[in-house]
Amino acid sequence: MGTAGEAPEVITVVQDANEAATVEVADSSKLIWLSQTTLSVDEAMATVDVLKSRFPNLLSPPSDDICYATQNRQLAVKAMAKQCDVVIVVGSVNSSNSVRLVEVALDAGAKTSYRVDDATELQEEWFTSTSTVGVTSGASVPEKLVEEVLAWLAARGYGSVEVVKTAEETLIFSLPPELRRDLKAAQQAKS
Repeated sequence: MGTAGEAPEVITVVQDANEAATVEVADSSKLIWLSQTTLSVDEAMATVDVLKSRFPNLLSPPSDDICYATQNRQLAVKAMAKQCDVVIVVGSVNSSNSVRLVEVALDAGAKTSYRVDDATELQEEWFTSTSTVGVTSGASVPEKLVEEVLAWLAARGYGSVEVVKTAEETLIFSLPPELRRDLKAAQQAKS
């Protein structure tokens, strides 16, 4: 798995555990795995496990290469999906992490799941004979869109909200070196 466009001559894309079982590499002593951040964490790790069994020197990426927002949302959806008749995922059809959340919800036991851009796409018939609705969103969805979906649901009798929290997001990403340099120069100019 990797970012093939950055260095295509040294990157091999592996789609799944089956490909990991047969992939050939030029030098098994110089390997690292990277993952598209919007993949299902479980599926990605199944592939990584196969690679690790074949290539003992395989390195893992630094922790700040992982998209925790995507991973945390997937974990939360898994935790709530079993209890939901319907899971609504707020996010664009072009957002692979939003589309993936629908799949994760269904795999984790939701009876049905829909992806919507916003509350205007919700359909009354989705909620007939429904007692529990789960709501989540893609990693970059504005909170306002989620609030509008919750308001639409509340107006139809689904006003009781229970937050499912599976992780505390405390990771702070540092600024790129260029911005740190410019910020330092600006602060020194003020002094």
